[in-house]
Amino acid sequence: MSLPKHLLYATSARIGGSGLDAVALESLRAAERAGVLGKAFAFENRQDEIPAGRIASLRWNPVRLLSGLGSEFYYGAKKHALDRAAERELARGGYDLFHGWSGESVRTLRAARQLGVPGVIEIPTWHRNKGKDKPARQTKSERERAEARGWQGMKNRLLVTRQQVLEEYDLADLILVLSEKAEETFIAAGIAREKLFRHQRGVDISRFTPAEKPPEKFVAVFVGALIKRKGVHHLLEVWRRLALKDAELVLVGSVHDEMRPYLAEFAGENVRLPGFVGNVEDCYRAASVHILPSECEGSAKCTYEAAACGLPQIITRESGDMVQHEVNGFLIPPNDPDALAAAIERLYRDRDLGARLGAAGRVRVVESFTWEHFRARLLEAYRVALAKGAA
Repeated sequence: MSLPKHLLYATSARIGGSGLDAVALESLRAAERAGVLGKAFAFENRQDEIPAGRIASLRWNPVRLLSGLGSEFYYGAKKHALDRAAERELARGGYDLFHGWSGESVRTLRAARQLGVPGVIEIPTWHRNKGKDKPARQTKSERERAEARGWQGMKNRLLVTRQQVLEEYDLADLILVLSEKAEETFIAAGIAREKLFRHQRGVDISRFTPAEKPPEKFVAVFVGALIKRKGVHHLLEVWRRLALKDAELVLVGSVHDEMRPYLAEFAGENVRLPGFVGNVEDCYRAASVHILPSECEGSAKCTYEAAACGLPQIITRESGDMVQHEVNGFLIPPNDPDALAAAIERLYRDRDLGARLGAAGRVRVVESFTWEHFRARLLEAYRVALAKGAA
């Protein structure tokens, strides 16, 4: 199978940085190094490795004037602006593959279908219906939002609707999903497995490395936004209940308002909140275990980072595919405080087990989940998409 000759890529993320910004940069590195990158659209370019002439930055797009409307409406407006720009570029011709992101590509995918250009859509989390049985048609609340008039109606039209996202799934030739759990939500919605391509993330194994020696005290670390969806409230309750001696829980990330009551009730002297940390690798290296009891993720980057730092992990299957149960960590059900408590206590009691699991995690990352592996998987996805488009 061959690679495309002229790829059009579009993302509302920035090129270069952390999170999805890093994913965007690595995706463009893959295309540029393979000699297939035609042009990329993004909202900002923060790197100088890829020639600026290949990246159209929408940093000064007039949509920025809508930033005062609130994040939900502003982000929707940004996605629509990006989609219109990519649609216009695709219509100019010369491209043989389009790669966009869910929620910001419906117009471009429509144009791609008309032009006979294969389309790839990347999904940052799960199917829009999250594995639940929902009708494709608008629900009552969705109709009411769409039919609203006046100022509220104008703002509502800036939003990305569920129907637009579902249409993207139909129009795409290939859908990139991040994990087995994410894949299952698409299959549950009736999308053929053959249309799905598993595309896990990567990590910088030269930046994220194991500590020279483990900490003397037992330190559990959580990295991410402090919100209920990530199970932080369960973690706090369990930590208070266990009352482990000579142990500390470190919650790295921004505190959301919904978590403040739980912090007030459960966070004692052995819970530390450093906030956002730039050198997060230092937090992993100072820890004994990484914990992410999330109920919904795509493929959490913290699981890659923690594994690269040689930490055993306690996560849910919903957090991604990094952990193999009792090989490099423990998989627990979401919203199950008892299972979480048992896993924490097991590692607290058996430090040698934690060391073995952590070492296996590092091996797994080095062998399968570096950014080099990520780029190779992406190019393979492009080959598959071209083959499907030609079929």
